[in-house]
Amino acid sequence: MILAIAIVSLAAWVYLIGLHGQFWRSRPELDAGDLPSGPARIAVVVPARDEAESIRASISSLLAQEYAGELSVILVDDNSSDGTGEIAAALGGGGRLTILRGEPLPPGWSGKLWAVHQGLAHPIARAAAYVLLTDADIAHAPGHIAALVAKAERDDLDLVSELVRLHCTTFAERALIPAFVFFFQMLYPFAWVANPKRRTAGAAGGTMLVSRAALDRVEGVERIRQQLIDDCALAIEIKRSGGRIWLGHARAAVSTRIYGSVREVGEMIARTAYTQLGYSPLLLAGCMVGMSVLYCCPPMLSLMARGLPQMLGAAAWLLMALAYQPTLRRYRRSPLWGGALPLIGLFYLGATVVSATRHAAARGGGWKNRVYPAGQ
Repeated sequence: MILAIAIVSLAAWVYLIGLHGQFWRSRPELDAGDLPSGPARIAVVVPARDEAESIRASISSLLAQEYAGELSVILVDDNSSDGTGEIAAALGGGGRLTILRGEPLPPGWSGKLWAVHQGLAHPIARAAAYVLLTDADIAHAPGHIAALVAKAERDDLDLVSELVRLHCTTFAERALIPAFVFFFQMLYPFAWVANPKRRTAGAAGGTMLVSRAALDRVEGVERIRQQLIDDCALAIEIKRSGGRIWLGHARAAVSTRIYGSVREVGEMIARTAYTQLGYSPLLLAGCMVGMSVLYCCPPMLSLMARGLPQMLGAAAWLLMALAYQPTLRRYRRSPLWGGALPLIGLFYLGATVVSATRHAAARGGGWKNRVYPAGQ
């Protein structure tokens, strides 16, 4: 039995490294030097709720974009109580900035998607060739939007999305955030996302440049109005409609959101982890078994078994650590963190169980002083 577990564990890592879309390479990246071929009209939609700490940096970076065409920024202030809209309005914008006061949240919508829906319905957004959906805690380098548009035009893409560089300064972030990126790449291998022959579709909400034609084709965000993992849900709709999509890593966009403690990171994961599993107890059980085989068994076999099972477990642990290295280099972390991935994986599994427990208690998913019904 122990030998069988060791063989399965090692075989799983051999498959992941060799046949799972080369997710571990932590690529591709957008060429920040690319320029669009023509002055396409761009609208940026930023949903924001109680983002006073980050909204100034985010909106300022959008207003400072070096873009030859017409570019407008639409901030949808989702009934903030901390002066988010007022802080943004004080930036001026020279005619580039429009601020909408969000309508009350209707039943059946998540708060963020309701705000996005209102932004997409604005005449400025409806007249744009592309709409950039971005979050209120993302800061963009001056040429970022031009590079996104150039990528979309050159490769005839309906969706260009980037996983922005996440904040990684506090101890909790240094220990846990690179693993978040690693697991995201594993769930949505970027090469598979870009392959029109594969069903895999994914996106990262911090940066999503979407063609207006694709948005109209999938009815904006109305079809996904209840989704909490809204970025990937929109990517699925666009790819399913025949659209071409691309997902990569950002060099010109960074998140300013800080996770100061391990608990805060855990809350971020637990908010949508069980949603990712479709609220399925069977998938949760499968996830627990799979995570145990992938992350717990290799070190346990290495330290506690003898003979061939020990060697196979050590080999699996080594492959795991090696696969993690490109992501660690991206975030300038010590390669020694590769050996700690089993403990980090256990933490993520625990957060997933917490997410399922909250769902069972009908607590749903909470964000920005809202709690959505279980199953939404």
